Amino acid sequence: MSKITAMRTDDVRFPTSQTLDGSDAMNPDPDYSAAYVRLETDDADGHVGHGFVFTIGRGNDVQLAAVASLESYLVGLDVDEVLGDLGGLWKRLVHDSQLRWLGPEKGVMHMAVGAVVNALWDLKAKRAGLPLWQLLGRMSPQELVALVDFRYLGDVLTPDEALEILEKAVPGRAERTERLLESGYPAYTTTPGWLGYDDDKLVRLCREAVADGFRQIKLKVGADVADDVRRLALAREAVGPDVAIAVDANQRWEVDEAVEWMAALAPFDVAWIEEPTNPDDVLGHAAIARGVSPIPVATGEHMANRVMAKQFLQAGALEVLQLDATRVAGVNENVAMLLLAAKFGVRVCPHAGGVGLCEAVQHLSMFDFVAVSGTAEGRMIEFVDHLHEHFVTPVVIEDGRYRAPVAPGSGAEMVAESIEVHRHARD
Repeated sequence: MSKITAMRTDDVRFPTSQTLDGSDAMNPDPDYSAAYVRLETDDADGHVGHGFVFTIGRGNDVQLAAVASLESYLVGLDVDEVLGDLGGLWKRLVHDSQLRWLGPEKGVMHMAVGAVVNALWDLKAKRAGLPLWQLLGRMSPQELVALVDFRYLGDVLTPDEALEILEKAVPGRAERTERLLESGYPAYTTTPGWLGYDDDKLVRLCREAVADGFRQIKLKVGADVADDVRRLALAREAVGPDVAIAVDANQRWEVDEAVEWMAALAPFDVAWIEEPTNPDDVLGHAAIARGVSPIPVATGEHMANRVMAKQFLQAGALEVLQLDATRVAGVNENVAMLLLAAKFGVRVCPHAGGVGLCEAVQHLSMFDFVAVSGTAEGRMIEFVDHLHEHFVTPVVIEDGRYRAPVAPGSGAEMVAESIEVHRHARD
């Protein structure tokens, strides 16, 4: 009988603000960072579960303190019992009567729960000898339904409806798994589009993206409308008429401002407008969606929980749901959000602009393709070409597509030397 013997945490920060990688209208100086956690066991095979919460610098220590506060909830538990009922563990942590007060189900504490839940999934996948997407894709519909907390979702999605969605996808699982292993999953790239890049760099990176096989790029917008028009004109000329260009305002605008701004950008055939206003403003997003139609609204990277996802979908406030691997409380809650998206017929294109997010979120999209929606039509995973060398199993992009990972685990494990070199020293 093996037990969880220790939780180790690290404050890891990368100085991306020096090159303006990650810069946008609301975040001009991001330092891609991770509140990082390792769950150690006395497993005979020495398995360790790895997880993290992505941040952009200051405040990473606060996030790490929240993660560390969960140590007493996990250390000493029987590994087989915990991994055998991750749905139950999720509910115990999220609905803890005292921790819950810090949310409820949102913010720093909720994300901390997600870090340890994701670390447990990494551990479970490693013990099974499978990449996370395949581990999830091989679970029965009943096992998957048991992972989800349907509290607050019942008016839109019941366990029986979720079971029906999952059972409908069962017949094609094997064939879709083979397709993933053979040809991967579509990607789009944000690498050219950071707001702090000069025009020459923008054009060069746009051309490189096309040469690398990407069929969609994304540009950050929202600081100055005239500047955005000029940059989109440069990007459109660089990529040609057949490559899609999405834009991302990173929450910058008021509702009416978003509609007016997008009218100026519409002539460039915009694939979607991402995060046009405050990420909690369901009705604002719905109004923008009506005002900018037929340009789709995309959002989700700051969506606090499955209940927010439900409301956005109910209100017709988005057409592209952008899951984030570390914003909500881990894999379990993202499974719930994938099921909600399937119920509403909304495509999922996850957010991956941050250290480790590409490595983590690819598993969710591939699981969705295999066992939930059963389709990759119109769906892509974001890709940014930064910091992958710091992970033990970095993502591999070929001809604008994610190659399906085959290494056991969730992809969250950082290289030990990278942790040592980039561990943040507090003043």
